[in-house]
Amino acid sequence: MPTWLHRLILIVSALACVGVIGLLATVLVQTRAEYVQVQQAEVAARQRLAEVEARLTEQEIVLERLRNDPAYVERVIRSRLGYAKPEEFVFRFSD
Repeated sequence: MPTWLHRLILIVSALACVGVIGLLATVLVQTRAEYVQVQQAEVAARQRLAEVEARLTEQEIVLERLRNDPAYVERVIRSRLGYAKPEEFVFRFSD
């Protein structure tokens, strides 16, 4: 075989290797970007979960007080619904 054919085969092989390495590098960069995006979404989801769990805990406390604390129930009814005892007057002022 002539030496120019060996060189041609070597050059084609080298170009094929460079092409495969370039393709793999591109896939790696894209995969890394997707991974970072998924990590950011996970952090946001965990933060939202913590906020929702905190709000749930607060609501469970309020529900428990509504079930077991008559004074709290009275206070809530008076403030939210504007109720008063028969001997009391409720004054409402417009803002």
